Formats: sequence, C-alpha cells, structure tokens
Amino acid sequence: MKSSAQVIGLPVISIQNGVQLGQVKSLVVNPEKGTIDFLIVDQENWEISMKAIPFRHVIGIGEFAVTVEEERAVLDLNVIPIANELVNKKITIKQAKVMTRKGQLLGEATEFYMDEETGHITGIEVQIGNELRIVRADHVITYGKDLLIVHEDAQQTLVSNVDTLVTLKGTQVEPLIEQIVPKTVDDELDELRQKQVDMLKGKRVLKDIVDVNGQVLISKDTILTKEHIVRAQEEGPDVVIELSMNVE
Repeated sequence: MKSSAQVIGLPVISIQNGVQLGQVKSLVVNPEKGTIDFLIVDQENWEISMKAIPFRHVIGIGEFAVTVEEERAVLDLNVIPIANELVNKKITIKQAKVMTRKGQLLGEATEFYMDEETGHITGIEVQIGNELRIVRADHVITYGKDLLIVHEDAQQTLVSNVDTLVTLKGTQVEPLIEQIVPKTVDDELDELRQKQVDMLKGKRVLKDIVDVNGQVLISKDTILTKEHIVRAQEEGPDVVIELSMNVE
C-alpha cells in the first residue's frame, strides 16, 4: 500500500532498456471506480503534450522507482481520450472537504492511499480537528473535485494509521440498510448495470463511441436504448465510462 506522496516524484524506468523515461508528476483518479487509472509523467524535453501511463501497464511501484516494460507504455495523453476526460475532472482528493451524505462535515482530506498492485484507492487521510484519521475507501460514495461524500457511519470506523488499514485490506463495509439482506456479487453487478441503463437511456450521444478494438460501437447523435447500453456494458467498464461522459 502506497500513499500518493510515495508515488509522485518517482522516476519511471523501462525494464527493456534500463533507461529513465521521466518521473511521476501526478495521479489520475477515476471517480466512478475509486481507482488510479493513469500516472501523468513529466520529462524536461516533453514540452508539446502531456504523457501518461495507463495503470495496467505499470509493472511495479517500488520504493525508488515505477517500472514499465518498455518506452511504448508511456502514451501521449491526446491519444487516450478517457484519460483526458479524467484529467479534466480534476479529482485530486487532497484538500477536498469530507462530508457525510447527511451533511455532517468530518474534515479535510490531506492524503490518500492506494493498492500499488491494482490501483484501487484504499483509504483517505482526513484532518479532523487536531488529529489525522483514515476513512476507508469503501465508505466513499462520491469523489468530487472539491468534496468527498462518505457514508454517515464512516466516522465510527475511522482508523488511526495506515498499518491498521492494511490489516483491514480485503474486508468490506456495507451500508447498514444492505446488511439486512446481504447481496451476492452478481446481485450488485446486476443492480449497477440497471442503474447505468436508467441513467443513460434516452440520452443523445455527442461523439462516436468505439469498442475495445477501435471500431465504432455507438455512432454520434444516437438516442440511447437499453440495447445500446447493454452492448457498451459487454465491452467493459472503460467503454461505459466513455459513453457516460459523452451524452446529453
């Protein structure tokens, strides 16, 4: 488990030829999934466009470096539209106010932690009065630009340090209303897909949406039906996110 401060500033090393490709400038948060999807890379001679590494191309995040297989893992941000969309959302987490869904202000986020193997955010460090406490990421409902919304019971499950957070890794905290009738993974997935259908059905698509092979899946100006949305879901979460960001 790494804090953002432990990752930002690390050199990026190509395993294939053993050269430094730059250094990590920032982390790109996917607010829908609660993950780090891209690492923005900075290098002095890259002046024209911003570069990024998709997290899935990261081999390892160690104490002294981030490693990738080869130089091609570092991509121009302009060729990965979803990365551009996420960057423009400006979800930084740090300095965001942390509030429960019932409107109680807990404090201000000062740091966040991530699983360096998967990119999943695991905890948010919050300044509460004169103390620092960590909110487990599975309590976060919304990652916003200036505000994080958490379940109201998050305050009762704060942990005092990252070591405690590590011991809780892999456990789940469900909203209290759901503890009455536990859901299976399939139930939760079906519910999420239905919410996506309800949210997107009837909206107009603002640009061509392509599948994982780069072929047009849904054309610009299409009015979405359930069948369109299901096809996007079958392509994977990245396609659904791209679709949801380009409708009106």
